[in-house]
Amino acid sequence: MVPLAVCFSLVTGCGVGEARIASAAPPAAPLPVTGVSAYITDLYATYQATSTLNADRDAAVPARVSGEVVALLVEEGDRVVQGQLLARLDGQRLQLQVQQSAAEHTLRRTELRRQQRLHEHGLVSAASFDSLQYDVEALAAALELDRLNYSYTEIRAPISGVVSSRAIKLGQYLKPGDLAFRISDTTQLVATVRVPQNELEHFRVELPLSLQVNAAGTREYPALIDRISPVVDRSDGTFRVTSYVDNADGELAPGMFAKISVRYEKFADAVALPESAVMEEDGAFVVYVISNGQAERREIVPGVRDRGLVQIVDGVSAGDVVIKNGSTGVRDGTAVVAMNLAVAQQRR
Repeated sequence: MVPLAVCFSLVTGCGVGEARIASAAPPAAPLPVTGVSAYITDLYATYQATSTLNADRDAAVPARVSGEVVALLVEEGDRVVQGQLLARLDGQRLQLQVQQSAAEHTLRRTELRRQQRLHEHGLVSAASFDSLQYDVEALAAALELDRLNYSYTEIRAPISGVVSSRAIKLGQYLKPGDLAFRISDTTQLVATVRVPQNELEHFRVELPLSLQVNAAGTREYPALIDRISPVVDRSDGTFRVTSYVDNADGELAPGMFAKISVRYEKFADAVALPESAVMEEDGAFVVYVISNGQAERREIVPGVRDRGLVQIVDGVSAGDVVIKNGSTGVRDGTAVVAMNLAVAQQRR
């Protein structure tokens, strides 16, 4: 009987051992993540704002005399120079008026010369001679006015620039003051920003800034602050800051919406990470550092943010590798493996 009991005990023992081996779970595979190395670079404290670009030199071109439009010589988008002929009005009536005024002036001027000889011999009174002399001067002024009005039948560009709008068409009858064209000088555009009182200390004349427009993608256009309004706008409590943007190449246009960045303080040799690597959890800013194949949760002290980067004042050192695109599925101690590690180059 003893051998049987021993055998049963051995068999039973063997079964228990097999059950224990089968219940042991294999270790979890490391979670693939994208890592980025913290690095040293120069960052800037910036003020972000928006503005609409405008032409600093913009001229409305109205009709100065009445008349029918008989010629159109430019179209919208054409570049013109100051004094260039844009359109012509029917000036036949004004031309006849010039001829009539010229004839009257010539007649009275001839009469004045004859009366002058008589006046020198005392044959014409001084009052009569003075009255005739005044008439000649008045007719000369009226002739110049008629010539000026006739010249206004030619509508010319008051400034050099681009024809931004044409408001007339052939055959249209214009009255004085009717808008005919608008000319915009787009070689230099102006951007105006409203700055709150508590931010004004960061601004000064000739402080550099940059702006971006949607049509130009990520390209940045440099500019300088030209002037700062000395008084606050009572309607919104802001100061008006004006800057000029060079547009000699014509890539920008009035009316474009611009995002403006004003750099007012430099932080040299700052430890930097992409903003996507920094998260806010339970009221604290944290990153997940990849250390010994595991994610290590660290609270950090962030500083300035500049063009997608954030300054790390404390908590991370240059060279530390952190998870770049958030912590989905990652907790403190999670096994991770860095894929496509991005080692950023020092940016100046």
